[in-house]
Amino acid sequence: MTVKRPSLDQLRSIAEELGMHMSDEDLKSYHTLLQGNYAAYEAIDAMPDYLPAVKYPRTPGYRPEGEENKHNAWYVKTTVKGASSGKLSGKTIALKDNICLAGVPMMNGASTLEGYVPDTDATIVTRILDAGGTILGKTHCEYFCFSGGSHTNATGPVHNPHKMGYSAGGSSSGSAVVVATGEADMAIGGDQGGSIRIPSSFSGLYGMKGTHGLVPYTGIMPIEITLDHTGPMTRTVRDNALLLEVIAGADGLDPRQYAPKTADYTRVLEDGIKGLRIGVVKESFKHPNSEPAVDAKVMAGAQLFKKLGATVEDVSVPMHTLGPAIWLPIAAEGATEFMMKGNAMGTNWRGLYTTTLLDAHSAWRHRADELADSLKITMLLGQYFTKHYRGHFYAKAQNLSRKLRAAYDTALGEYDLLLMPTLPMKATPLPPPDAPRELYVQRAFEMVANTAPFDATGHPAMSLPCGMSDGLPVGLMLVAKHYGEPTIYQAAAAFEGAGDWKKM
Repeated sequence: MTVKRPSLDQLRSIAEELGMHMSDEDLKSYHTLLQGNYAAYEAIDAMPDYLPAVKYPRTPGYRPEGEENKHNAWYVKTTVKGASSGKLSGKTIALKDNICLAGVPMMNGASTLEGYVPDTDATIVTRILDAGGTILGKTHCEYFCFSGGSHTNATGPVHNPHKMGYSAGGSSSGSAVVVATGEADMAIGGDQGGSIRIPSSFSGLYGMKGTHGLVPYTGIMPIEITLDHTGPMTRTVRDNALLLEVIAGADGLDPRQYAPKTADYTRVLEDGIKGLRIGVVKESFKHPNSEPAVDAKVMAGAQLFKKLGATVEDVSVPMHTLGPAIWLPIAAEGATEFMMKGNAMGTNWRGLYTTTLLDAHSAWRHRADELADSLKITMLLGQYFTKHYRGHFYAKAQNLSRKLRAAYDTALGEYDLLLMPTLPMKATPLPPPDAPRELYVQRAFEMVANTAPFDATGHPAMSLPCGMSDGLPVGLMLVAKHYGEPTIYQAAAAFEGAGDWKKM
């Protein structure tokens, strides 16, 4: 990259963007004064980037078609074999396509990023391979991950593994499908508003969004740095706990991490739940779009915990109903500023910047008409409030997120776990190709009432399958104190051991 000096016209344009009005004489003066600064940029340009080494060989892979990809869940299939032994030896893992896998294409569901090939591995990729896992490829996700439905990917919708034509949930849609169908043992998802737990609920999996910062997000395309989470999606609780053991912990490169507390999560799986106290959050039921069958299955799941030996009682957390409202300004304004205008890297944090991703993603500005409607409406909202209200509501929502966290912590001072429906509904039909924009957007955001609040507060939350309704799975969610993942796994393992969830 050649470091070009700005022309006088370019400098005038930059000044005007910053609200400065300069005479020709002023411009020439500043133009001259700036010359001495460019040597530093040329020195940076001359040095190689400083990236972690890519340790395991791989090929770019291929795009599967037809019956090999009938749910449209895969973006690229490849095989990257890890170490000869380790905790994940013999396990196959799929990666959500917002995760950098060096040498393998990545589009993050977006036409504007298609053709990008990362030059580094995400921290969790290296950890999976070091632990002996085999990575099978990249799975489709929603357009820059901004949808809880599975219909926004630029290549077309991802279909539910239990019923074609229905949503698999988003944004980690493909990750859910390839695990549910048995094409991979495990998958990695991402979660900023529910995007691990939503597809886990719709597709019948165990999906863990750990405490914010427990798992390093390094090398993964972000949405909003205070909301970003990544974590495991699996068919069994043991596999989920095992994968979290491998990927959790500080990497020294992610500013989201605040001295994370890890544990041997698989050690608690046989402990049972006698003595555990579970609070069923009243405000998590009977949303305007709640399906009675879903609420009933979750309440039946709560009673099963009681039969297994836990104390199960109702608890009220009135502020839970305000959780989505607190989350929205953070998600809309934060994503617009950081993921989009900040080219997915932003500034003012230390850690690993994936500069090739920054450069490739910046092209969206010239192709913004291609962005998904779910992303366009988010950006319009975020830009309006940032421009006309100075970021006031983003800032206030961040302040209120601490109050929301305290409300949950108060309940978690009395109970070991909080229980609620993961989602108000089971999987919905995919919008048809000619669907009105109103339906397209509705299907993207209608399900986040119970999931989004815990992205804002950072509490660990896991979706467990707890039954079927009309041939589609229902999810139950458990929430714990920060770094309380062992308690969630302890309860989830007991619940799983009580019988086939499909028959509950």
